[in-house]
Amino acid sequence: MEPVIIVLIILVVLVFIALIKTIQVIPQASAAIVERFGRYTRTLNAGLNIVVPFIDTIRNRIDLREQVVPFPPQPVITQDNLVVNIDTVIYYQVTDARAATYEVASYIQAIEQLTVTTLRNIIGGMDLERTLTSREEINAALRGVLDEATGKWGIRVNRVELKAIEPPTSIQDSMEKQMRADRDKRAAILQAEGVRQSEILRAEGEKQSQILRAEGEAKAAALRAEGEAQAVRTVFEAIHAGDPDQKLLSYQYLQMLPKIAEGDANKLWIVPSEIGDALKGLSGAMGNFGGMGGGSGNGGASGGSVPAQERREKPSID
Repeated sequence: MEPVIIVLIILVVLVFIALIKTIQVIPQASAAIVERFGRYTRTLNAGLNIVVPFIDTIRNRIDLREQVVPFPPQPVITQDNLVVNIDTVIYYQVTDARAATYEVASYIQAIEQLTVTTLRNIIGGMDLERTLTSREEINAALRGVLDEATGKWGIRVNRVELKAIEPPTSIQDSMEKQMRADRDKRAAILQAEGVRQSEILRAEGEKQSQILRAEGEAKAAALRAEGEAQAVRTVFEAIHAGDPDQKLLSYQYLQMLPKIAEGDANKLWIVPSEIGDALKGLSGAMGNFGGMGGGSGNGGASGGSVPAQERREKPSID
């Protein structure tokens, strides 16, 4: 009985192992290569798959998702004989699991070496300045070459990016000095432009203020002249309306003489010829006024006055 039990146990184990090997579950976005006696049979897709145990074997499991592979910096010589280190990043995707397994031994290593050689060919035809400013052009050229070469491997290169381009240290120092000089130059130009604009605006403001001031003074002078003219017209009309005589005009002139004499610069007076007649009339009026006062207060010239000749001939008392 014991040998029979052992045989049954062995058969159960073999059946269990056979079942495990028969049922293969492939995850989503993955594929598996099946070989029968060392020869490619089929490709297992995602899901539950049945294989013949101990006859079919799974050679390789491949991830069909897009992969990102960074490559270490590679020294590349430019057209002007300068060595730059370039870091690249490749975005690829396996489209044919069979070709990726049997057409190339290691597609990652193959893509890396192809990237290095293609990059050296592209950068070798560019100088340093163009290399630093033509990343999109380099990416497009590199992707075109890689996509064409990796198509037969069942690989599709979706994108190629230059992560960093590092020129030599001496070139970096020269570039920094040049950039600093350019920044200083632009700053000086902007400062000079700002000063020029400020001076222009200040000159425009002064010009505008002078124009406005002149216009204001002109308007003020016009209004002042108009007011003086109106005042003269009003005074003239009032004088004519009052019908003044020669005596009143002479009296007004005498009142204005102190105002005319004000100031140290008034050395010369100009007296109109009509003033003589006015003064004669004024003196006559004052004479008449004095005569009237003497007759009424002293009782006439014969009664209370002393002749002038007698006053002159009166001897003086020592």
